Amino acid sequence: MDAFTSLLGGPRARDAFALRASLSPPWSLRVLAESPLTLLAVVRGHAWVMPDAGAPVRLGVGDVAVTRGPDHYSVADDPGTPTTVVIHPGQHCRSPEGESLSEQMTLGIRTWGNDPEGETLMLVVAYEATGDISARLRQALPPLLSLTQEQWRSPLIALLCDEMGEDRPGQAAVLDRLPDLLLTAVLRSWFDGAGPAASGALPPQADPVVGRALQLLHEAPAQPWTLASLAQRLGVSRAALARRFQAVVGQPPMTFLTEWRLALAADLLGAPKATVGSVATAVGYSTPYALSSAFKRVRGISPSEHRARIIA
Repeated sequence: MDAFTSLLGGPRARDAFALRASLSPPWSLRVLAESPLTLLAVVRGHAWVMPDAGAPVRLGVGDVAVTRGPDHYSVADDPGTPTTVVIHPGQHCRSPEGESLSEQMTLGIRTWGNDPEGETLMLVVAYEATGDISARLRQALPPLLSLTQEQWRSPLIALLCDEMGEDRPGQAAVLDRLPDLLLTAVLRSWFDGAGPAASGALPPQADPVVGRALQLLHEAPAQPWTLASLAQRLGVSRAALARRFQAVVGQPPMTFLTEWRLALAADLLGAPKATVGSVATAVGYSTPYALSSAFKRVRGISPSEHRARIIA
């Protein structure tokens, strides 16, 4: 597994908030939701994304933006439009005066806004759970990144837009996967361009030792790795490995390994015959209790609760 794949392999859209926003001027959304990561894609019309700290960005048809929480921002038809809707944590929509707008602005299946035939149609995907986006990926991104249609051409926006309006058997499974594909495609295009240099992030392949370390950890997560054993395998000192890994990846090797094991565990728990014990063995935990303890500490719920959510 290459280093970029290791970085982009984290997004999981289970429990993500996804809808189509159909809006006609004047409109201005004040976003206080603090979602770890939010993807905005314009299907028709345009939108201005205005971070609290930073320059506003205009999005046209096919353009995308990714915001990183917990920073606040606004999205509007024009930078001068006063706030019409406030998006609070949990994606609760209220007027600036505090009145709930949830029912008033519901326009149909996964569609929200002030006009079903609005001049602007946007796709919004908000990753609500911190565990669904790796800390390493969040650290590598700026508070706001954007790409024009010419910078990342893809049919995924139109496909996801169509699927959001459907209500067919298996639709939840489809909508668990398409947002991940869209986000991964956007981030791959951004990392492939000037984005990382502009944000100060280092590509993992910038250091061959770190690149090889990532490969080993991804290929054999169940191995009882320690900093010493990993350093010995790579032919470097523990101090050198720890320093170089931190500089490139943004976290210590063993912290990265924990996140990777838990990401694998989260996926494996969705298998029909999976048990906490079998998953613990597969990802390198000595007992089900050890996996449960780490899973709950990092993700906030137990493996059993996570599995129940997937099945539900």
